[in-house]
Amino acid sequence: MSENSQRHIWSQDYARIMQSGNTLHTESPYLRRLRSPIGRIELTSDGKHLTGLAIENTGTLPREGEEERSCVVLDDAVRQLTEYFAGERRTFELPLSVAGTAFQRSVWHELNQLPFGLAVSYADIGRATGRPSAGRAVGGAVGANPIPIIVPCHRVLASNQRITGYSGGQGIATKVWLLEHEGIAHR
Repeated sequence: MSENSQRHIWSQDYARIMQSGNTLHTESPYLRRLRSPIGRIELTSDGKHLTGLAIENTGTLPREGEEERSCVVLDDAVRQLTEYFAGERRTFELPLSVAGTAFQRSVWHELNQLPFGLAVSYADIGRATGRPSAGRAVGGAVGANPIPIIVPCHRVLASNQRITGYSGGQGIATKVWLLEHEGIAHR
């Protein structure tokens, strides 16, 4: 299957989940961690969908004290993230379930449309969601993305290609690593 058709199938599934209003469970019974070039990553699942991804910040993860309990979705997510970090994968094919406002979900949907190696501005996302003057709201929604990397919020820059911030991992240093990994120019 070609990369474009894989991305399209995953995008359709993601759009269906976004439109159905599936919500993030407050207690994800499944948890798995992996090491990556940007620090440890913690993944959560409800058993059917990936519900969260957290990047280590100052040596800790949100569910640090909890035991890992994997499922097929988490095994797939670990495999796909490992391939991504090795430079062998450019798209993700995972079922997602996220909680957020309608506006946040529309922003996350737009993020999901961004191909590997391409960045857009906050204004571009605002226009795509029908709110061209909502730059701060877009920034807030981008920062609230519960599944970074897989829903590629790191691909959003200021209109002048400057990095304005990043809420995952070590912040801007993590975003710089991800942008450079994908060959995205930035300032």
